[in-house]
Amino acid sequence: MKRDPMIRAAARNNAEWCAVMSRAHGLVGEFGTQAWAVPSRPPLYYPDAVTLVPGTDATALLERIDTATPGACVKDSFADLDLSGAGFTVLFDAQWIHRPASARATAPATRPEFTWSEMSDPEALRAWALAWVDGDANGGHPFRPELLDDPTTSLLAGHAADGTVTAGAVASRSDHVVGISNVFAVEGGTDRAWPGLLGAVHRLFPTLPVVGYAHGADLDAAVRHGFRAIGPLRVWRHQDRHHALPAG
Repeated sequence: MKRDPMIRAAARNNAEWCAVMSRAHGLVGEFGTQAWAVPSRPPLYYPDAVTLVPGTDATALLERIDTATPGACVKDSFADLDLSGAGFTVLFDAQWIHRPASARATAPATRPEFTWSEMSDPEALRAWALAWVDGDANGGHPFRPELLDDPTTSLLAGHAADGTVTAGAVASRSDHVVGISNVFAVEGGTDRAWPGLLGAVHRLFPTLPVVGYAHGADLDAAVRHGFRAIGPLRVWRHQDRHHALPAG
């Protein structure tokens, strides 16, 4: 089956973001020719491995991650692995998405509701993370201040008129694309976040295509804002995982 070459760029970008998140938690993953993997349990909501090419050797991949502890998670970037024989079940299916850098000029004009800025201090990050968990001060999240020091990562916040964080996303830059993940709006779904977020991303990375992945209502919203679904991915889970869908 012919695949959009942008899928490889999106998968690599996503793996690089997962590597950044793991490093922020003191974990060092490794890039191989077929996949990125981290040998110890990764941060909350993040995968143990991300495949980088079609036809990844599943046996070799699983040898690189911890399957002895319940909850190992593999991001099958090309939806072409069968891990069921190794005790994995499908957590969810999604689509890689792509929006050309030039799409900004032709996207429907929608006035952004929020003022967007890049966070640069731990206090701002705490406010962002609290909004990300929908105001639950006890809600778990993986976002540590170490992320603010990573040169490839931009943590973007959409502020209401009173300065409250009401939307947000992570932009992770790689050589040829910028990946967008963790898109949220406190109310109204991601449709409210995308108009201003895309403007902020364009200002930061005017020549880079935007990639990511989404499913369900979030995929529908991304398509409404100029993205195109370019190919499937699948996330596999080993035994029971104690938290919800991966955010990375």
